[in-house]
Amino acid sequence: MTSLLHPTYFPSISHFVAMINAETVVFEMEDNFQKQTNRNRMYIHSPNGVQLLNIPIKHSTIPHQKTKDVRLETAFNWQKQHLKSLEAAYRASPFFEYFEDDLQPIFNKKHTFLMDLNLESIAVVCNCLGVSIPFEKTVEYFHEVNDISDFRSLANGKKDGATFEFYTQVFEEKNGFLNNLSILDLLFNEGRYAVDYLKRQEI
Repeated sequence: MTSLLHPTYFPSISHFVAMINAETVVFEMEDNFQKQTNRNRMYIHSPNGVQLLNIPIKHSTIPHQKTKDVRLETAFNWQKQHLKSLEAAYRASPFFEYFEDDLQPIFNKKHTFLMDLNLESIAVVCNCLGVSIPFEKTVEYFHEVNDISDFRSLANGKKDGATFEFYTQVFEEKNGFLNNLSILDLLFNEGRYAVDYLKRQEI
């Protein structure tokens, strides 16, 4: 199976289910940027429930700007804020300290383009999971595709209705189990057992 996906910021669990269970992964590089999607946001399990971490981007005067051309807004220290939020949410999780040093550099590096940051976030998670997911990149945009599994809609979290099996979360006693958050939630709570979890899920 070949999976076609948008590279998103520390993708959702559903994204990683689609990637880890595919024979080949193809990343969409030629789409137009759409606001309010997971292209520049992720969801984590904070002490108060679901928390959105959003990356500010430079607004373009071009009406249909390609995602790969979207630049990050550097006027805000969003990286520091995201790291603080992750620490508040996951410091007490079993594997946060284990992976903390692997993740730190991505929050210190000043990326110019959103796409580069997203691809690096995926690479960092794959490294933490101990998996290699080779991928190809599209060279032109097709609204519909044949012979491959089109998971591009997963980038729009509102259209992603995937539900997955329970795993232990830090604040579940307070908030209950929160489904299909960023892959970081699964990583910090399950460590490398997350790989087996992802392989058991269907999408």
